[in-house]
Amino acid sequence: MVKTLADIRRSGGHVDRKRLAATTDEDIIRQAKEDGTDEEQVSGVYPTPATVRRALGMTQKAIADLMGIPLTTWQNWEQGRVALDPAIRTLLKILWKEPDAVRRVVTT
Repeated sequence: MVKTLADIRRSGGHVDRKRLAATTDEDIIRQAKEDGTDEEQVSGVYPTPATVRRALGMTQKAIADLMGIPLTTWQNWEQGRVALDPAIRTLLKILWKEPDAVRRVVTT
């Protein structure tokens, strides 16, 4: 069941920080199922820019260079100052799951 704002207010607005720390598609899908959210609503799940960067062990500068974007663009994505469009979300998924393929493609 998707909660409404009224539901959240009635529950005291408690935020479960452990659930927010989910970093894998599997964690997010499992939590969505526990909440009663159907599969269609979570099909667009993607890792955050910071999660991808940390998993690859890269600095912000190194990943921005790999992606061919300005450092400030990557920093804005990580800090949530700029919304990610669907193409970037897809690219993050690919980079998360197939980093070597991305490296091969962008460095040739």
